[in-house]
Amino acid sequence: MSDVDPVIIFDTTLRDGEQALPQSLSMRQKLQIALALEDLGVDVIETGFPISSKGDFESVSTIAGALKRATPCALARCVEKDIRAAGEALAAAKNFRIHTFIATSTIHVKDKLRKPFEEVMEMAVRSVKLARNYTDDVEFSCEDAGRTPIDELCRMVEAAIAAGATTINIPDTVGYTLPVEFGGIITALRNRVPNIDKAVLSVHCHNDLGMATANSLTAVQMGARQIECCMNGLGERAGNTALEEVAAALALRSNYFGGLKTGIKLENIARTSALVSKICHEPVPAHKAIVGSNAFSHSSGIHQDGVLKNRETYEILTPESVGFKGNNMHMTARSGRHMIRSCLQNLGYADNDYDLNDIYARFLKLADRKGQVFDYDLEALVFFTKLDEADDMYHLDRMNVMSGTGDMMATATVRLRVGKRTRTESSIGNGPVDAVYNCITRLTGVRCKLTSFEIAANGAGMDALGQVDVTVEHEGRIFHGMGLSTDVVESSALALLNAINNIERSKRIHESRKRPKKSAELAAEKHDESGENAE
Repeated sequence: MSDVDPVIIFDTTLRDGEQALPQSLSMRQKLQIALALEDLGVDVIETGFPISSKGDFESVSTIAGALKRATPCALARCVEKDIRAAGEALAAAKNFRIHTFIATSTIHVKDKLRKPFEEVMEMAVRSVKLARNYTDDVEFSCEDAGRTPIDELCRMVEAAIAAGATTINIPDTVGYTLPVEFGGIITALRNRVPNIDKAVLSVHCHNDLGMATANSLTAVQMGARQIECCMNGLGERAGNTALEEVAAALALRSNYFGGLKTGIKLENIARTSALVSKICHEPVPAHKAIVGSNAFSHSSGIHQDGVLKNRETYEILTPESVGFKGNNMHMTARSGRHMIRSCLQNLGYADNDYDLNDIYARFLKLADRKGQVFDYDLEALVFFTKLDEADDMYHLDRMNVMSGTGDMMATATVRLRVGKRTRTESSIGNGPVDAVYNCITRLTGVRCKLTSFEIAANGAGMDALGQVDVTVEHEGRIFHGMGLSTDVVESSALALLNAINNIERSKRIHESRKRPKKSAELAAEKHDESGENAE
């Protein structure tokens, strides 16, 4: 093994990741994830645990036959029937790997296996030899290696390699070790196991102490050349090493790791993460490294100023490098003048189109009231003295909804106030919210695509307010809306109306901008009426 051998990425999202989900994935879902992982550049895909169920056996077989580049792998205990099931399930593939394992730590050997260590070692040797009857690519794992006495770990590894294992995996199964400690285990194995050069050293780290990525990368520094990981860090308990984290770290800090690289296509990370999250019904935390919604967001005025001058001041990776369209600059009360000016420039406004001090003073008031300000809010500040809900075009006046189970179709009647008049519309839908949204769309005539819909409880108990946040797309631009009520259907209606009122306000601004002279006069009148002093 050379020090510059590539780092093999072994993905176990479909095995360790899937077994931690509240519900099993269907064969179709697993195949969809497997093909996405192959497209991402994963080298080995652990497709499942064939002996566990007929469905898992069929999924492993289907995926093994579908993969064209990545090596399919199946897990098996050091039990004859497990290994035979794995070999049979993988037979559809030209090349495949059988991954067999047994516990080696004192606590597992004594309290779980309840066998002498010598007998455990004999089981491992028999299983590796049996697996070699099916394939030349056999991986052996010492479960709970992080807590296994080093002498016994070395003996087990040497015996497994002698029996024919081509990959030796060292799992920190319960996330117990610290980076220097785990790196020491890898170093000891390389120094003390005489036949260690006959196999690839692999690591499989769990995140119980938040050390999974650090332990895996430290192991690579010490000579490991395979990392076992999951997309989005899925896995038992606190999860496994996150694929996106180790791939990005090795790419960004390649020089630090002596030029080591993986075959991962970083630009595919964002879409693969989103696909796995959607199929597994496991939302990615906003603060998650690399793929979280906040990973490339900036709210601090100091940070925003730095990024606007040079992105590298606060971004060690570009969002585009991992597949995102760009960073997010959240406009809040923490944002500075440079951020406001930059946003207005992006909207097409020249410096002489507005008074920055005046806009910024009113922006801070709006941000304190609203929390987050969006580009269309900021644009409105150029044209309107103040932004008030009373200025909205549409107001919810009355709403009646009927829904039920079975064949009963949800129906809604909505009355809106538009100026001094009211408009009423009735509609059906596939649910109460859909019926209400159909009414609102007809009443306003605004055609927009709902791109996200989120419900959250604002408060606690039966009297908690239901907060609905929506984003809609209209003519290539994204608009946000928020509604708050004890009735979540009413909250939903208010959220959509909020977004539509933002769209209508934006339309009025667009029309004003078509008349430059009148816009300038309007801006001047607005400034005179405001009576606000520049800071």
